Amino acid sequence: MQKVLQWIVIIIIIIINGNAATNDKRADRKLVTDSDSGVISIDCGVDESYTDNTNNFPYQADDIAVIRFGQTRNISSDYEHSNPGQINKQLKSLRSFPDGKRNCYNLKPKQGKNHKYSIRAYFEYGNYDNKNKVPIFDQHLGVNLWRHIQLIKVNSILRSEVIHISSTDTIEYCLVNTNQGVPFVSLLELWPLGDFNVYQPSLTLLTLDLKGRINLGGSKFDFIRYTDDIFGRSWLNRKIYDMNPKKTSLSINLDTLDNTYKLPIEVLNCAVEAVNLSSSLEFMFNHSKDEEYYVYLHFFDFLSNSNQKRIMNISINGPDGVTEPPLTLEYRKPTTIVMNIEKGNGIDNISIEATSDSDLPAMLNAFEIFRVIPETFLATQQADVDAIWYIRDIYNISRIDWQGDPCGPTGFRWEGLTCSGENNPRIISLNLSSSKLSGRIDAAFSKLTNLEILDLSNNELTGDLPEFLAQLPRLKILNLSRNNLTGLIPESLKEKSHTSLKLSLDGNLGLCQTGSCKSNKKKWNVKLIVSIAATVAVLIIVSVVVLIFRTRGPGPAMFPKSNMDEQLNTKCRAFSYSEVVSMTDDFRQMIGKGGFGKVYLGLIPDGENVAVKTLSLSELQGHKEFISEVNLLMPAHHRNVVSLVGYCADGGIRALIFEYLPGGNLQQRLSDKNPNVLEWNERLQIAFDVANGLEYLHNGCKPAIIHRDLKPPNILLDENTRAKISDFGLSRAFANDSDTHILTNCFAGSHGYIDPEFQNTGILNKKSDVYSLGVVLLELVTGQPALIGTPNNYIHILPWVNRKLEIGDVQGIVDPRLQGEYNRDSAWKLIETAMSCLSQFATQRPDIKEIVSELKDCLSLVMPIERSASQRRSLSVKGSMQIEINESDICGPNPR
Repeated sequence: MQKVLQWIVIIIIIIINGNAATNDKRADRKLVTDSDSGVISIDCGVDESYTDNTNNFPYQADDIAVIRFGQTRNISSDYEHSNPGQINKQLKSLRSFPDGKRNCYNLKPKQGKNHKYSIRAYFEYGNYDNKNKVPIFDQHLGVNLWRHIQLIKVNSILRSEVIHISSTDTIEYCLVNTNQGVPFVSLLELWPLGDFNVYQPSLTLLTLDLKGRINLGGSKFDFIRYTDDIFGRSWLNRKIYDMNPKKTSLSINLDTLDNTYKLPIEVLNCAVEAVNLSSSLEFMFNHSKDEEYYVYLHFFDFLSNSNQKRIMNISINGPDGVTEPPLTLEYRKPTTIVMNIEKGNGIDNISIEATSDSDLPAMLNAFEIFRVIPETFLATQQADVDAIWYIRDIYNISRIDWQGDPCGPTGFRWEGLTCSGENNPRIISLNLSSSKLSGRIDAAFSKLTNLEILDLSNNELTGDLPEFLAQLPRLKILNLSRNNLTGLIPESLKEKSHTSLKLSLDGNLGLCQTGSCKSNKKKWNVKLIVSIAATVAVLIIVSVVVLIFRTRGPGPAMFPKSNMDEQLNTKCRAFSYSEVVSMTDDFRQMIGKGGFGKVYLGLIPDGENVAVKTLSLSELQGHKEFISEVNLLMPAHHRNVVSLVGYCADGGIRALIFEYLPGGNLQQRLSDKNPNVLEWNERLQIAFDVANGLEYLHNGCKPAIIHRDLKPPNILLDENTRAKISDFGLSRAFANDSDTHILTNCFAGSHGYIDPEFQNTGILNKKSDVYSLGVVLLELVTGQPALIGTPNNYIHILPWVNRKLEIGDVQGIVDPRLQGEYNRDSAWKLIETAMSCLSQFATQRPDIKEIVSELKDCLSLVMPIERSASQRRSLSVKGSMQIEINESDICGPNPR
């Protein structure tokens, strides 16, 4: 009896120890999901965090800590599924982003920067919006495009994964609307890869996009995440015909294996083997030659013995791509071969075959293929990112475009920011005017050390004016007007305002210059009275001048001669007043009227028709514009710029004599009242001519000229409908060739065409003309004016076109008077070029040289437009073919 009891005790101890061992092993498998592991798993669309009972993985809700915008949705019940081997519950909900062009998740891994991570996103559309139409959109990692997201059908599930070494503590995962449906995401994960030397070549920061992860030799086609994969990877099981599937029942202890890539047991215990020694394992692919790839081949020989050798040659893209030396596998020793395929080669096939001295045929357990993501853009310098994010959060700025990197990529710059074009962009201008900011001016602004312009006007900022603003080394414009600032102005700011800083503090009634606010207020009242009196006196003088002018007509006027000859370039031909009267037949035929006077048809003695533009004395600025136009146009000679024949400055008369263009101006030709509708090829030619003329002004003139008032009335047409730029009264020339911008307090120009950044900052540059050109290009496409509607109820042409683009309605954008007679490709290209010109920020607009090149290409599209209808149909069919999706990208259809 005693022996029986002893045996019972021994059995109990064995059972207890066995359970403990099992629990230890399970704990090992759960290690990656512990709170210390740093794993981030976001179940997009759920309200509360939870632990999934099927795999014991914890999932967090996508709250404001990681995403600021979007809508939570659930897929249709028709597409819900339950498969214990796959990710299930997490795909039933999602977050969609109907608003904004770019929406970003902020992932903050515990390990921080300079660590390696696997980042994964899963997508199941499941007809959540009842539109039964799968959207197409982009995903970005930081400032660079990760990949295009396009599910094959409504019930498809797609996985996207990268291996990434982060250079920052926060990783930005962004979904981008490409106007082909609303972006969404179902599940987002970040898994640390620890200090394991896996997937990345040493000392590189390459980001690798997973193209395929295949487990070979399995009994069925399935997409599985094994519980003992400590990296949380999902594997696609493949059974490949013409290969022998192999599987071992021998136990595998992961703790005793030198298993660098931490392959799970289910990957190690199955493989495929070639049919015999003379045959090979062949895998066919179609991976583009335009990309660089890394291929990982995983081997684990569980079949050989001490008397057998398995030696193999591995080649990519034929016998010329054989790796050296041949691979010899050791029994039950995991081996991974890494192969780099450089750009220009692509991947057509991978072949593995036994060598002549091998005892066993070729064998492979699994493989992975990654594409190297090109680093097209560099992120904004981290100090600027940290500062602007802090400013956004502390002032609770909820602009939807203030997500992701503040300066990039191109087209995604935050509203109100201007950035330098360096490799690591810096924020050089910040406009937060009328942004409802309250509280004190935070010291975070001092961290933006490259700021040249800071506009915090028209807010509710309080407290003293901080002295640290004077320490910003490059600051040129500081606008703090119309706030509630109090106290004295720091002496350092005062001193800087006398030299390099334009300081605006109007409207801060509690802000004192010197002494007490009370005495300052008295001084202000005196100044106000003097200012009002001076204004009244000026108005009286102007009224008298206007009255005299109206009674005298267009004859000699009251300009003093003063130093006119010194101001004008004497190389330009001068006409007397009597010659002007004679050439215009006493101002008989008026052909136009501009902001600074009337234009008359004239005939000079050599028989050439001219346009005579007289200066109106009712405009105080007219004299200055007259001087500007003569001096700028005299040396300008270009086929797309109106030529100045001469001028008249005789006594009081001021007149400019130009070459005469009988085609009128572009505004007249685009008018819906004009029965002669401009044909499509004529519009393209005009667009090219105007850009070409502008390119001459910007780059051909020394110093460069900024037109400042480019619009259809200032674009004249000759008898062949070729365009020339005219009216340079507002134009400005750079002081020298090295200048890049002009700082001006004069915001003249035409409503609808003025660069918004120039309006905000007063900084005029070549890109200001580019913005105006973009508006003109849209007018050429649409036949609509810049301001659509009535003067009291209008909309700018840009948002009108944007709404059409959102639904892909190019036909609704193009002028209906063309009755469909236009080339669609050139229309799209012209619209895209125009939209690129109309970015809110100058640095995001293309250079005029690029625009000329784009419009030249656009114009060339109408040359071969008469291709046969069969050719056009053929192109259309090719364009509509289904894009190939790699099988590893598709987790699988809904298994219903």
